[in-house]
Amino acid sequence: MNVSIILASYDSGHYHGGCGQGPDALVAGGLAEALRLAGHDIAVHDIGRVGDEQGREIATGFAVCNAVSGEVRIARDRGRFPIVLAGNCLTSAGAVAGEGADAIIWADQHGDLNTPDTSTSGFLDGMALAAVLGLCWRPMAAQIPGFKAIDPARCVLVNARDLDTAEKPLLETLPVIRTECPGWDGAAQRLRSTGAERIHLHLDLDVHDPEDLQANRYASPGGPAPEQLRRAVCGMAGSLPIFGLTISAYDPAFDAKGDVPPLVGELLVELLATVEKR
Repeated sequence: MNVSIILASYDSGHYHGGCGQGPDALVAGGLAEALRLAGHDIAVHDIGRVGDEQGREIATGFAVCNAVSGEVRIARDRGRFPIVLAGNCLTSAGAVAGEGADAIIWADQHGDLNTPDTSTSGFLDGMALAAVLGLCWRPMAAQIPGFKAIDPARCVLVNARDLDTAEKPLLETLPVIRTECPGWDGAAQRLRSTGAERIHLHLDLDVHDPEDLQANRYASPGGPAPEQLRRAVCGMAGSLPIFGLTISAYDPAFDAKGDVPPLVGELLVELLATVEKR
């Protein structure tokens, strides 16, 4: 398979800070080489520095989305499968736009469904999925080339266990499909029944149980082991049209032994083999 790996090395407006170091660390840890050894043609593109010199979180976060949208669109136009390595979850809005995605699978320990009206921290990434679903930041999202908000009924939220106070009642009113990894088949069937044709897969690496794999400082107890997540996402990829992927929120400062890159490589090798077979 022809694959484009797109690096978006930002964390909350900071270039190569915190989780913004993750994309380079994944590549340096052998991710691209693992995919080449599996027989894939790999091209790596870095969006570089974008946004303003002040590094304002909101302005820069959406500038990253704009740049990623362009790179993903180029990849798709050239017949390449886009994999975005990002510091922030919001970056998936750019990938969704570039792919013209009409559905999303969001694996994350957090709901990312706060809005400026409900957030008590002001953390933009805590509003990432809400932005993708058109629940907030609509004028900013509308400036991302090709962006169209995804219907919440076409969203699968996987293993979200650390929800803020305002997110819990919101999820009771939204038709979001919630699942744990063992229930992936039922979730895939429900998403397939919506008629979704272009699905984006978002993996925040802190979805894992930190006892098995700690990706960043936000990790909280619970969640799947790497092999459980791999079975779930590859199972869904085998029955659903996955058009692109974002991997976010890896901070190598919390991975002293370098466990994360090889496990991400294993996941992607199996995932791409599954996508290729459809």
